[in-house]
Amino acid sequence: MSASAERHSADNGRPRVPQAAFVAARAADAKLGRDTVILDMGDLLGVTDAFVITTAANRRMLRTIVDEVEKQVKEELGRAPRATEGYSDLTWVLMDYGDFLVHVFDPEARAYYDLEHLWGDAPRVRVPVAAGRTGDD
Repeated sequence: MSASAERHSADNGRPRVPQAAFVAARAADAKLGRDTVILDMGDLLGVTDAFVITTAANRRMLRTIVDEVEKQVKEELGRAPRATEGYSDLTWVLMDYGDFLVHVFDPEARAYYDLEHLWGDAPRVRVPVAAGRTGDD
């Protein structure tokens, strides 16, 4: 089964999200990504199935989150991003995996671009909390 064919149902039973998006979200959460969310974009956007969105407290943590997402998706599923943008600026890094995109923001950029509001019709998919985190971290 191809990576893009492996999908999970959202909590409401309708939409489906690539397994790799969950791996990316858990990796971000494990490195203290804040307010990590997966948006199911399948019915709204024809070019990708999901967005993983998270916030890093500072540039060092942003770099750490991006590196951990890339490492975990590669180790667990053998996939690397097709492209990564914004790594030199470290205010908003976009990792393009084709069937899903990872957005790692600093707090100001996340508030400014407000993707959750922009794509408010996209179903949110629950992100399992990483081991050792309570969800209140």
